[in-house]
Amino acid sequence: MICLIRYNWLMKIFHNISELITLAGGPQRGRQLGRLGAIAQGAIVCEDGKFLAVGRADELLERYPQAERVDLRGKAVVPGFVDPHTHLIWAGDRANEFEMRLQGKSYMEIMAAGGGILATLTATRQASLEQLVEESRARVRTAFALGTTTMEAKTGYGLDIETELRHLEAILELARTEPIDLVPTYMGAHAIPPEYKGNTAGYTRFLCEEALPITKQWWLEHASGQALPFVDVFCEAGVFEIEETREILSAAKKLGFPLKLHADEFENLGGASMAAELGAVSADHLVKTSPEDIRRMAASETVAVSLPGTPFGLAQSQYTPAKEILAADGYLALATDLNPGTTWNESMQFIQALACRYLKLTPAQALAAATINSAKAISCEHLAGSIESGKQADFLALTTPDYRNLSYRYGSNQVALVVKKGELYPN
Repeated sequence: MICLIRYNWLMKIFHNISELITLAGGPQRGRQLGRLGAIAQGAIVCEDGKFLAVGRADELLERYPQAERVDLRGKAVVPGFVDPHTHLIWAGDRANEFEMRLQGKSYMEIMAAGGGILATLTATRQASLEQLVEESRARVRTAFALGTTTMEAKTGYGLDIETELRHLEAILELARTEPIDLVPTYMGAHAIPPEYKGNTAGYTRFLCEEALPITKQWWLEHASGQALPFVDVFCEAGVFEIEETREILSAAKKLGFPLKLHADEFENLGGASMAAELGAVSADHLVKTSPEDIRRMAASETVAVSLPGTPFGLAQSQYTPAKEILAADGYLALATDLNPGTTWNESMQFIQALACRYLKLTPAQALAAATINSAKAISCEHLAGSIESGKQADFLALTTPDYRNLSYRYGSNQVALVVKKGELYPN
């Protein structure tokens, strides 16, 4: 677990960096993915929580002699990871379902029998706000120690107004008390709750006419001045079909919510195309997305978010067609999909390792997809995802002089030091 010791100097210069990976220049489309913006023997100057200057060490040491010096002793430095898809807030676990899958049960079979999301729903509805905060806090701290400095966090294990708002309250409390930046997503459309079993149309109307307007009003009262959460829908056969998904997302869009979408994970329903059509910030999973849907999404600003931990956790052999997305000139990002059922994994390092092995990305492509492109997938690329003057001073000093160890090695933490808004958190 990370050691929460903070050093708060007014101006700091980090130098003696063996390999400074900036990923400067904005999100990277298609075959551009993997432009590292590397600076040999680089240095970083931070002030007031932001990057003040980035460049060669000899030049910056001369220009800022008054800065407090931090010697990184030949370590590689990369931007802090951005995890744009997590189901952070829940209570309990589903270890029993892991064993069921090993015995041959599919994800959708378990869900149809009352397990899956609905099992976590029961435990989460019963949990107090304090319990939700403390169970989720442990996951936040693990992710932060492993290098995630910005994380999306979904609701979706309540599926009633009271518990979904409790999710949002937990997210706000964690954002207030932990150094990590949390970006909220409302996902009341994660499954059909028991009280609406066999009545998907009725639950869809409830979301559009009651839950979404109430959620917006609650957010405006409790998070004044903060952007509205994203709204996400699990678009899948047997859950929310394409027209129900469209209805929910259209209602959310009319209320001013930005959009995300679980799309084409188990079947190709055309979710990727719809995400692009509606202007969603991202479409996530995309394991079964067709070539035509890929082309339509790639022609838009919608980011394709791959979650390789999920098919890995389900022991499946098919992954997001990353190479096809890049060939179509689309944006590709990576995320953990942290959740209690299919992939209880807080490590964006492990996700990069999987992406290289199963999506056939290079280490440079995987790192870009886990930083600047994943920042775009939650609309924070202006703040995070790269090391550039004016952005938040979020970066990682690795245990090694070579950034490729992030995907080459797995099963151990390659992050020696997390810097968040200029503050130091040694591992």
